[in-house]
Amino acid sequence: MFERLAELEGKYIQLADQINDPDVIANQTKWRQLMKEYSDMTPLMEGYQEYQQLTATIEESLEMLAEKLDDEMRELVKEELSESKSRLVELEKEVTILLLPKDPNDDKNVIVEIRGGAGGDEAALFAGDLFRMYARYADARRWKTEIMNISESDLGGYKEVSFMITGKGAYSRLKYESGVHRVQRIPTTESGGRIHTSTVTVAVMPEAEALDVQIDMNDVRIDVFRASGNGGQCVNTTDSAVRMTHLPTGITVSCQNEKSQLKNKDQALKVLYARLYAREREAYDAAISAERKSQVGTGDRSERIRTYNFPQGRVTDHRIGLTLHKIESILGGDLDEVMNALVTTDQMEKMKASGFAE
Repeated sequence: MFERLAELEGKYIQLADQINDPDVIANQTKWRQLMKEYSDMTPLMEGYQEYQQLTATIEESLEMLAEKLDDEMRELVKEELSESKSRLVELEKEVTILLLPKDPNDDKNVIVEIRGGAGGDEAALFAGDLFRMYARYADARRWKTEIMNISESDLGGYKEVSFMITGKGAYSRLKYESGVHRVQRIPTTESGGRIHTSTVTVAVMPEAEALDVQIDMNDVRIDVFRASGNGGQCVNTTDSAVRMTHLPTGITVSCQNEKSQLKNKDQALKVLYARLYAREREAYDAAISAERKSQVGTGDRSERIRTYNFPQGRVTDHRIGLTLHKIESILGGDLDEVMNALVTTDQMEKMKASGFAE
């Protein structure tokens, strides 16, 4: 592993020279590309530098222990040697993770779509609960949440809500949320006190740019219509809502949250880009890994990934067998324990696939 880092060090030094080259700086597109590559390599190189320092310290400590030392000095050297060896083990794990193939979308913003599934009004109410959960999680990480489209139910839930979360690393954390979320609780409309099971689907897509997927606008039909629901007199009396249909694929996107038709068109186009990119990526992933399934999910949005059981106060993620008895805290946006477990499992699977772990 560290032999590979020694090879990468030469490329890192070369990148450092390039980003300080006046000719490269004059070409901002190329400079930004090289800067990103340099930035991505920096944690690896810092780890390699620490590795070199630790191995030198260990070698020096062993040489000193071979000499005649008084008892106090010998104990100090032994202590330093033990600490250096322990840190070296930790460092190897850290660097191994950094060497794993990185998802190119991890640093992107995300578009999240939540839809009520089986369960009618109760499913719509839980869709609202999940939206607030993600919004609070985003707020805790200082990410920005922007509603793109919303369709309310009669009881105040959401039949459907789509929103963008903007922030560094948003996709790297939220990508594991795609799938079917199941809720078990007594609905407010249930007079007999019976527990009902309802489902909500969540789709998490990286924000796509024009460079990620090409759209011929001649293939897109755009319809405008009068928005519905709560939004004020202006929203409900003008044709500000926008529906885009991508004719080759049949993908349809609607946005009506903004009062401006132009803004709704912009939002709809973002969602369309994201859906087409997700479609292309899923097809590519299926082609190269049809035989391989990750422990954290296949990406199939029809699979049940998590259950929220209110009577027992528990949340269970079925992909990794994790159960936490703190449902109110999780729905309040405290998702880090679940997210960290999913990330760790994903990393372990990638380490096995890369030959770094047994």
